[in-house]
Amino acid sequence: MFTKMKIKIKELAKTAVLLAEETLGSNKGKEKKAMAIKYVVDRIPVPLAFKTLISFIFSSFIDDAIELAVEYMEVL
Repeated sequence: MFTKMKIKIKELAKTAVLLAEETLGSNKGKEKKAMAIKYVVDRIPVPLAFKTLISFIFSSFIDDAIELAVEYMEVL
């Protein structure tokens, strides 16, 4: 179950970073990261009652996935 969750988080992170960049532009790193984290957490495919718990358990992984997505976007 967690493997599928991690794959989904990575996919969501790429989309979140792209949307944050398009919406906020440059020089707003903290705001973009916060927006990307919110995007990922809001769209994690779990029942609403478990979102807080799952986002807590995966908080480090979500941060890492967003950072990797940022690096990926910079290479493009």
